[in-house]
This record gives sequence, C-alpha cells and structure tokens, in this order.
Amino acid sequence: MRADRLLSLLLLLQNRGRTTAPELAAELEVSVRTVYRDIEALGASGVPVVADRGPAGGYRLADGYRTRLTGLTDAQAGSLFLAGVPGPAQDLGLGADLAAAQLKLQAALPAQLAGRARHVQERFHLDATAWFRDADPVPHLARIAQAVWDQRVLHAHYRRRHGEVRRELHPLGLVLKGGIWYLVAGVGVGVGVGVEPGAGADAVRTYRVARFLAVDTADDGFERPAGFELAAYWQESTVRLDAALRRQTARLRLSPRGRQLLPMQFGAAGTRALADAGPPDADGWVRISLAVESETIAVGDLLRLGTEAEVLGPPELRRALAATVTALADRYA
Repeated sequence: MRADRLLSLLLLLQNRGRTTAPELAAELEVSVRTVYRDIEALGASGVPVVADRGPAGGYRLADGYRTRLTGLTDAQAGSLFLAGVPGPAQDLGLGADLAAAQLKLQAALPAQLAGRARHVQERFHLDATAWFRDADPVPHLARIAQAVWDQRVLHAHYRRRHGEVRRELHPLGLVLKGGIWYLVAGVGVGVGVGVEPGAGADAVRTYRVARFLAVDTADDGFERPAGFELAAYWQESTVRLDAALRRQTARLRLSPRGRQLLPMQFGAAGTRALADAGPPDADGWVRISLAVESETIAVGDLLRLGTEAEVLGPPELRRALAATVTALADRYA
C-alpha cells in the first residue's frame, strides 16, 4: 500500500510541479505528517525532491527528472473508460484507481502531449447527473459492478412498482442514463411472487439500481449470451420503450414562450414536434402534433407548459386537462 502511495506522490510531483504538503495530503487522502515521511523516503531512494521555502514554496522534482515507473494495474486500466466522469467512477468504487491511472498516463506522455491533456482537462468537464434532481441512492452499486466484472450470478431482492420480487440475475452490464444507474441482466430463476410475464432463462431485462433492496453474489458464474452487445441492447431497448410509452398524439397550440419551453419539458419528442410545426398565426402561436404518454401522465406533463399551450385534441385529452384545471381552480378559489 505504501509503495503505491509513494508512486502516486512521485507522479503528482512530476505532473503538477511545485506542490505544497497540504495539497499533496489532500490528494493522497493522508495526513501532512505522512507526506513528510513519504518525501523523506523518496529522497532516500534516490529521487531528487527539492523543497522550496517561502510563501510560494512547496515540493518539486529537480529540473529534468522524470520517472518511467508508469505501469498500469488491471484495476487502473479497467477504470480508464470512465476518465471523463469521475463521479460515476467513484460510485463504482473505481475513484482511486482512476486517479492513479490518470497520473500514470500523464507521466508517460511526452511533455507536449501532457500539456495538451492538462489543457483539455482544465477546460472541459462532464457532469452525468440531470439538473434539479438528486442522484439515486445506490448502496449496492459497487457490489453489482463487481458481479458484472467477475461474471457472477446475483441473488437480488428488487422493488418494483407493484410489489417486490426475488430473482436470480446474470449481470451483463451497467448503464448510466441521466444520472440514474441501470443494470442490464439476464433473468435466471424467479423466487416468490411477481415474476415478470415471459421471463425465462434467456430473457434480458433492465433494472434500476436504486430499487435493489439487497444483493448477494453467488459463487457460480454464468455464460454471457452469444453476440450480446451492451450498447446495441441499450439503444434498441430505449427505442422500444419510447415507442411503447408514447402511443398517443396530442394536437397543441403553442405561444412563442411555449415553443421555448417544449424541448425543455419534452426533450427530443418536443424538438421533433417543433420541426414539423405549421406557420405561426398573427399572434405568433403555432400548431404542432406531439407524441405523449398515457392520458394521466400526459395531463401532468402538459400542465407544466401552463398558459403557454392549449390542447386542441384528442377530445378526451382536452376534457381531462380541462377537468384538472377546473379542480385546481376550485381548490385554490
């Protein structure tokens, strides 16, 4: 453990230049006293660490010194696919491995490319969490991720919309979508009530990680389905889900402000609807056709547009929206 920390300390000094002991301690998650001892150990092993005194002081490597001890461990190499999203890497238990891997990569790069990498890192940051929504609590994510990695069977207790179920799952992959983690898994043997219709040994399902109440990793492994590709499965399943949910088309009138709100409230469906909008009338309002979900959900979604939209049809949706607005008016009268 100390050898890993000494290497990380060496790479920090090489990549960042002059750095204070408190900054090194915070980066390595150790005490300042431990940093002092590690600096002495590096010096004793022949690494030329220079201590600059004064307000702008700190530790640095002697000019021209560069280490080539940059070999990646298996865990560090496996963490590199999350290099742009440190938050999710931390959720998966790979935060420390990712930080160490990045340090080693920076140290291995020629000076010009290392400078370019720092230049990009200083100017671009990816945040996978959606706006105005706290991330799901995912206490079982690290264990699920380990089962995915080791290709081990999971015995899971899962909360669904209508009750709970215990399942044997073959974890095939994890997906982060809009700040929410999903597990893609093959369905093994169902235990207890609530087995999904059509679920069998060859079925693949998607599970929201936050809804796992408990997971246990079995000693048994499993075979991945031949030809299964996680990205392709996710793409196909999201298209199917969107088509299954948005079975109804609402006809709307939108004000100029409503046209601005629509993509924010309805995402890609709103953008597509605006692309096919008719010409604006004298007041700037346009008519569109918008794919929406079931009537109950559509009423709630359309109410978010407020007075900037009017539902023209279908008649049952217009009546449902009018009834809801009337009930609200009565409540707040």
